[in-house]
Amino acid sequence: MDMLWNGWGDPAKAAPLPGTVTGVLRDLLGVKPRATPALGPDDIRLPPTTAGPAALAALAEAVGGERHVRTDPGSRIRHTRGKSTPDLLRIRAGDVTDVPQAVVLPATHDEVLAVLRACAGHGLAVVPFGGGTSVVGGLAPRRGAFIALDLRRMNGLLDLDPVSRTAVLQPGLRAPEAEALLAGHGFTLGHFPQSFEWATIGGFAAARSSGQASAGYGRFDEMVLGLTLATPEGTLETGRAPRSAAGPDLRQLVLGSEGAFGVITSVTVRVRPLPAVRVYEGWRFGSFEEGTAALRRLAQDGPRPTVLRLSDETETLIGLAQPDAIGAGLAQGGAGCQAITGYEGTAEDTAYRRERAAAVLTECGGTPVGTEPGERWAHGRYSAPYLRDALLDVGAFAETLETAAFWSRVPDLYTAVRTALTDTLTRAGTPPLVMCHISHVYENGASLYFTVVSAQGEDPVAHWTPAKHAANEAVLATGGTISHHHGVGTDHRDWYVREAGPLGVAALRAVKRRLDPDGLLNPGVLLPTD
Repeated sequence: MDMLWNGWGDPAKAAPLPGTVTGVLRDLLGVKPRATPALGPDDIRLPPTTAGPAALAALAEAVGGERHVRTDPGSRIRHTRGKSTPDLLRIRAGDVTDVPQAVVLPATHDEVLAVLRACAGHGLAVVPFGGGTSVVGGLAPRRGAFIALDLRRMNGLLDLDPVSRTAVLQPGLRAPEAEALLAGHGFTLGHFPQSFEWATIGGFAAARSSGQASAGYGRFDEMVLGLTLATPEGTLETGRAPRSAAGPDLRQLVLGSEGAFGVITSVTVRVRPLPAVRVYEGWRFGSFEEGTAALRRLAQDGPRPTVLRLSDETETLIGLAQPDAIGAGLAQGGAGCQAITGYEGTAEDTAYRRERAAAVLTECGGTPVGTEPGERWAHGRYSAPYLRDALLDVGAFAETLETAAFWSRVPDLYTAVRTALTDTLTRAGTPPLVMCHISHVYENGASLYFTVVSAQGEDPVAHWTPAKHAANEAVLATGGTISHHHGVGTDHRDWYVREAGPLGVAALRAVKRRLDPDGLLNPGVLLPTD
């Protein structure tokens, strides 16, 4: 099943906002319904495919027949850009300027290589396409005609080594399918980002994804032991041992490369035994500062829960800590900040870590509020993108951005980004509601995840762009990274170039020239085009 062409995920899971929330948005932020009626897919007129018969024939030959090369309007529309709010607003307005010429579906590594050769021969750029969940412009290349290389047919578990606890997965395997296949052997990957229901294994690696249980299982890039990369110049194999001192780790050139260096065709990952117990619970802190200190204590000195998150006062009040209960905090008149802790593993280990962590959290000023908030969070953990779509439907603008910094810089980073967003949007006549939570913790720092809601303004995309740029400037000015887990794409590219520095960018350009000399792969994503 494909995702909604103009929204997130499964149409059956989309739900309208409660009337009370719509009223609050109107009264608090001045949100009002858009006057322009929504377009349907049949209302959108696509430009004709410019890839000629010879190019389409070469692509069909590469992937085993014409049925695996799609040029119909529905396929092309569903592979236009990703799922950021600007992406959705543009497609809802009928803007299909970034539509691919064709959607090509290979089934093997060799077919991917053949597609790359065909594209090189006919001057077509290539955008690797997994779940289509990019929110940073990672599927909108800055070059003319291109194809979307949809990897959904490459969706198998190729190997499982229970002794070493490793698995080899194909890139088009969606996360739920990967978990189901591994569970059949008694294992889990333990990677559960908000995009879990739709994102793919290849996308996790290409964007350095980080799941909501990263405190316990680690980030996806920490799980990757090896990769196979198809490039216009041939095949790159990386990773043959759990650790190595044989030169620089070439995996790191592929992880986070966002399809700019090649197409990931297999990923070797470490897996863990399925947990016998999963427990999620809630805690309350008087302030975000107090809660942040408690999370740092657990991250640095332990015991570290599997899941560890903290919402600021505004997010707690609105109820985004529990996306399926939006507005609950307002109705209850709640105060303070809500934290979620989760524990997965054996019954004995889970009970031990939970008891010790509770002692630390209590000592740091936390108050336990039982398992109900934690279970509600776990139940609604993938529902926030649907909530975003419902907000867009009633005329609100809703978008997210994230960053990370060392613990000592987190307070200034938090204040600077909030101030940049609030000031910019208020000057534009659309004062926002800015919420934040700590989404991932490490011994040395943490990630901040911001959610912004405001009225859309006359031109929603133009309304957001200055605010996003101001937030990016605030991130760099206060020592944060331009992205913790969403990636670079085109939206963050110019700030990534500044973060990496001239010599770092020159080194990456040299890699791209060697692996992709004609600049076919996702041009303009990650690095500026020459």
